[in-house]
Amino acid sequence: MMEKLIFTKSVAGRKEDYLPELDLPAVDISELLPPQLKRGERPHIPELSEIDVVRHYTRLSRLNYGVDTGFYPLGSCTMKYNPKINEDAANLPGFSQLHPYQPEEYTQGALELMYTTQQYLAEIAGMDAFTLQPAAGAHGEFTGLLIIMAHHAARGDHKRTKVIVPDSSHGTNPATAALCGCSIVQIPSNEDGSVNLEALRAAVGEDTAALMLTNPSTLGLFETQILEIARIVHEAGGLLYYDGANMNAIMGYARPGDMGFDVVHLNLHKTFSTPHGGGGPGSGPVGVKAFLEPYLPKPVVARKEENGTYYLDYDRPHSIGKVKAFYGNFGVVVKAYTYLIMMGREGLKEVSEKAVLNANYLMSLLSPTYHQPFSGPCKHEFIITPKTLKETGIHTMDIAKRLIDYGFHPPTVYFPLIVEEALMIEPTETENKETLDEFAKTLLKIAEEAKVNPGLLQEAPHITPVSRLDEAAAARKPVLRWRPGSGE
Repeated sequence: MMEKLIFTKSVAGRKEDYLPELDLPAVDISELLPPQLKRGERPHIPELSEIDVVRHYTRLSRLNYGVDTGFYPLGSCTMKYNPKINEDAANLPGFSQLHPYQPEEYTQGALELMYTTQQYLAEIAGMDAFTLQPAAGAHGEFTGLLIIMAHHAARGDHKRTKVIVPDSSHGTNPATAALCGCSIVQIPSNEDGSVNLEALRAAVGEDTAALMLTNPSTLGLFETQILEIARIVHEAGGLLYYDGANMNAIMGYARPGDMGFDVVHLNLHKTFSTPHGGGGPGSGPVGVKAFLEPYLPKPVVARKEENGTYYLDYDRPHSIGKVKAFYGNFGVVVKAYTYLIMMGREGLKEVSEKAVLNANYLMSLLSPTYHQPFSGPCKHEFIITPKTLKETGIHTMDIAKRLIDYGFHPPTVYFPLIVEEALMIEPTETENKETLDEFAKTLLKIAEEAKVNPGLLQEAPHITPVSRLDEAAAARKPVLRWRPGSGE
């Protein structure tokens, strides 16, 4: 049953007095605020009792779905479980009650935590320096590409304005390049999903600013020719940007810096187990090789060798400037730091091992029934399609919607775009065998339902307050707030 809007539940006069009686002389609001800051009419605030409000929002919360309530195999998003000890650490008063304007001598603990996190991330990614400022992955891409463009500009090489992206790249990559004023050159993938080297050789030139690449790719495949790719781009004078969204597959086993990448962003809200999506905020630290360090956003958290104290280094004349207020989403960094020290070096390797093992186990259960477009083992995620069910008239979206009826969050659908009817599944390392078995069993059952009763899938979901929505309109014309007269 659909929960009514809180505005429609409002009953005139039903209110409770939450504020104490005024014990100071009353002052007319006109004496405190200029006319342009005053409302022209009273705000539309629902009139409800406290229990009405509590019950309303409690019911809404129960309609929500998250990692804490069920399996969330959203490909390329790494929706792993976030240990609650991370939240406890971030809520410690010494962290949660800090003010960013406090003097450095009173915030040495926070600065040390940020400095140490930068060092850990540099070691994991094979980079020389990091900034924690970017607020999310795409923001990290933006920061990284600004650094690359600053490097080219500092050398007087202003003609480098083209960014190369494979056709399997994240959609944020070309969007970031466009936001930085660059033009985009898309190159095709080979039939096995790898980068087409001939197309790359034809694309690079004296106008190449960078190649943006995810490894493993959004197809769940490791790019085995990455060293040759790096050589081609570097010999043309361009730089390599690593989209770290899929870092969960290779931690402790391979480092972007060793593959030839010059800039990398990591998603603390994915790989390092801090909430994201509606549970964010996120954090997208950016790491660089030493020759790009002067361009990092300022300030950089640094350490004085003479006395071991920490400080914010603003004396950076070549910096691209600030990209986020203060020093980034500090609370997220605390959560990621907690996760890093809890897991340790061997623990992070085990994370990648189990993420890859779970993905391959699940793929092996599904591939006899669903079409697997790329042969061989995958990394932390994989692609299947309903190609074998084509005669039933069933599409990927029907399968995704039917999964909701069985209590699962659907995987990523119709991405990457180069695979027709793609279902991208990423189980992550935090799911146990029983959950994977149940999910596989459900997808196999749905395949049988498609053969005997396709309408059951085409009209799914059946258990939610609303069924099929116009998703394109919801994405392109979002209505995010209620306005008087807009109805329910």
